[in-house]
Amino acid sequence: MNSTNIIFDFGNVLVRWEPERVYLPYFNGDEARYWYFWRHVCTQELRNRIDAGENQRQCIDAQKLLFPEYAEPLDMFITHWAETLPGEMPGMRQLLQELSDNPAIQIYGLTNWSMETFPLARQKFPILQMIDRYIVSADVKMVKPDPRIFQLLLDRYNLQPSRTLFIDDNPNNISAANSIGLKGIQFHNAEQLRSDLAIYLQ
Repeated sequence: MNSTNIIFDFGNVLVRWEPERVYLPYFNGDEARYWYFWRHVCTQELRNRIDAGENQRQCIDAQKLLFPEYAEPLDMFITHWAETLPGEMPGMRQLLQELSDNPAIQIYGLTNWSMETFPLARQKFPILQMIDRYIVSADVKMVKPDPRIFQLLLDRYNLQPSRTLFIDDNPNNISAANSIGLKGIQFHNAEQLRSDLAIYLQ
């Protein structure tokens, strides 16, 4: 490729998101209880609603009515959110800087994140400040893997799918990106990503 656009997911690509850091200690290290809570109480559907722009306190309070025995850990989704973000992904700031310094590469971002917490995370982590063209799901009321959010980013920044790479740790999001013509790379770590990018950027 002579000129390439690269779209980065943020959570577990640029910054670590590890809810188990909060909830495993709360459940005394019991992984079965943690996964039950994460899959059946603080569900993906609930988290998607928050990431799609619904008020997180209202969403959590409504869920507490359904699961009153889990009221405390549900509240922790809000009160302890900062503790689920322990730092940047190793090696990614250097890699992102190298890509940003390349005049043949344009960098963008696409993240599922609440607008109630994303500005705070962006202020905390310098790596998030390195990308100034991005879409946050809560701001546009859509979440990945909805193909429409990918299309919205392409339209907003006038990007050609055939010249655009999308990097995400979630294979469902990669599949959605592929469905509208983007080339997806599933992220595992900075070393793997650097190796995969070398193939696509040669």
